[in-house]
Amino acid sequence: MTHAQDGFSSRRLTSAELPHPGQVVLVLQGGGALGAYQAGVYQALHEAGIEPDWIIGTSIGAINAGLIAGNSPQNRLSRLREFWKKVEQNPVWSFRDIFPGFNEKLSYWSTVTHGIPGFFRPNPLAHAGNDYPLGADNAGYYATAPLERTLTDLVDFELVNQCSPRLTVGAAHVRSSEMRYFDSRNCKLDVRHLMASGALPPAFPAIRIDGELYWDGGILSNTPTEAVFDDNPRKNSLIFAVHLWNPAGAEPTTMAEVLNRHKDVQYSSRIASHIARQQQAHRLRHVINQLAARLPEAERTSEAVRELMSYGCPTRMHIVRLLAPQLDHETHTKDIDFSPVGIMKRWEAGYVHTRAVLQRKPWIGEFDPLSGVILHEQQSNVLLAEAAE
Repeated sequence: MTHAQDGFSSRRLTSAELPHPGQVVLVLQGGGALGAYQAGVYQALHEAGIEPDWIIGTSIGAINAGLIAGNSPQNRLSRLREFWKKVEQNPVWSFRDIFPGFNEKLSYWSTVTHGIPGFFRPNPLAHAGNDYPLGADNAGYYATAPLERTLTDLVDFELVNQCSPRLTVGAAHVRSSEMRYFDSRNCKLDVRHLMASGALPPAFPAIRIDGELYWDGGILSNTPTEAVFDDNPRKNSLIFAVHLWNPAGAEPTTMAEVLNRHKDVQYSSRIASHIARQQQAHRLRHVINQLAARLPEAERTSEAVRELMSYGCPTRMHIVRLLAPQLDHETHTKDIDFSPVGIMKRWEAGYVHTRAVLQRKPWIGEFDPLSGVILHEQQSNVLLAEAAE
């Protein structure tokens, strides 16, 4: 991996140089091997002296979130590096100089057939037939006991449950199809909660918590920004939303492109429409405040008007969207590309993108007073600010 100490930039940005409007929230999407991008994002924040007050993750995002929340600030980056080193899939032979891209194919097939040490291993009984009784707690093509050991070694759950930073992970309740956010503010978290958030079927078996089974939250909502919008009480926030799947893309012309684009569409989770709806909702909350301020005092103190005024909200949320790039020759198997080159490139991309955002500080400036949610989006290396009208 290319890091600041390797010559990219060693200067630390101080918190004084980066004033932020409210709590700092880090939202991490699911996406398997693509999650190395999130580690690069955190590295840039860490070097800038910015530690999140709240981390929300799904799937690999929950694992990265746990590694951050479950370690003291001085150890967080080293724990992330240790995890991503553990899950590297190194081919025994290297053909990089002879057949470009062949090493990545070897890495893919090695992952499929042998799993990844420290993460998951094949479950042979899963191939005994579709009707073979594996049991609800073991129904998956791979077993995730190696991941349980890895996370137990790398994450201090006593620190996690001190709620500094607050940690929230999303999982899908198997029986009801409902999204469940496990939050260190409200309950005691342990390794099962991180594993449940990453238990993507049919590859991985569901994880049982308090007698109920949970799958990967990404099958219901892979972009858990909604947890910030629905929090009670809401707070002014600077939200770094780290997205691994590209919601926009070219029309596919080959079956390989169809498979790749299909995954992006499936797991980007309609984030654009979700944010647009939140922008509208928060604008209406600000409108309610403005209207209430224009009422006579006698009206504002009446019980009926006070109830209506309670729907208003003065908070403002700045969302900085960081989007992982598509690498050259990327395919629909990118989320299991645990090759050293793939991990390094995605980590570095997250680092570079976040450095650029922190230099711009787009959340500083004058904004429409009626805008409660303001989106800052990086497109073609240009950071754009969008506020709902």
